[in-house]
Amino acid sequence: MADSNGWQPMSDAPQDGTRVLVTVRSVEQGPAEVDMAYWARADRYGPEGWRAADSSPGCVIAYADPELKCWMPLPNSDESGRPQELPPPYEGEDFVKDGAGI
Repeated sequence: MADSNGWQPMSDAPQDGTRVLVTVRSVEQGPAEVDMAYWARADRYGPEGWRAADSSPGCVIAYADPELKCWMPLPNSDESGRPQELPPPYEGEDFVKDGAGI
């Protein structure tokens, strides 16, 4: 966890609609990647849970909890107001809270 570079466990992610960066786990179809997501309450477009920030009504991209490895706040803009480059996805071991796991 010492090399997490700002990544935090999903259990600590804000569930108030704030947009954050998430590491989406690698799967057979591709490597791990970083996406912008937010926690959404259930509505007519989908169930409660994590959604990609580029979702829209009628095309909701939802993430199941196991798909997301960790999160971090959005980076600040640089001096010119442009957003900074996205960090690489977190490739380390899963975060384990004290007392969690067997």
